[in-house]
Amino acid sequence: MINDLETIRKGKIHLLAGIDLAGKDLAGADLAGADLSQANLSGANLAGANLQRAVLRANLRGADLSGADLRGADLRNADLRGASLANALVRDASFGGAFLTGATIGNLDLTGVDFRGADLRGANAARAILQQADLSNANLSGADLSGADLEEAILNGAVFRGANLTGANLLCAAMEQTVWDGALLDRACLQGTPLSL
Repeated sequence: MINDLETIRKGKIHLLAGIDLAGKDLAGADLAGADLSQANLSGANLAGANLQRAVLRANLRGADLSGADLRGADLRNADLRGASLANALVRDASFGGAFLTGATIGNLDLTGVDFRGADLRGANAARAILQQADLSNANLSGADLSGADLEEAILNGAVFRGANLTGANLLCAAMEQTVWDGALLDRACLQGTPLSL
């Protein structure tokens, strides 16, 4: 069992699959390229951590990932419920099938990020840049996407039931079989979409 937290923080160990680091302070840790699949990082402080290209198919429920570098990270099917990703770098990360219920991803540049089949119910994605992001079959019910930029995003089969898209940009977004029941679309740009008809 790996129990030297300082060795982990310095990035000297890359195979950390299944490790229990719940509630641990890993702020600023260098975990680039680490394999943290099936790890328990619930409530962990990973603020400012370098997690580039890390495999994070893990329990990150309530974790603080604010300012973390998640570029190219694999977060598919990760549990990120209630996690904070404020000011995180997420370019080229994959969140396919991830649980982001109630997560904070607002104001982030999520251009081209994969959210296919993700659960984003109640997430705060206000003013997020989601240009060309793939949200196919994602559940965004009750999410706050006010002022979000979804230009050319793929929204096929996504559910926006009761979501707030006030002032959102949906210019040329793909939206076949998308569910909009009760969604707020006031002042949203719908040009080039089936909703503009």
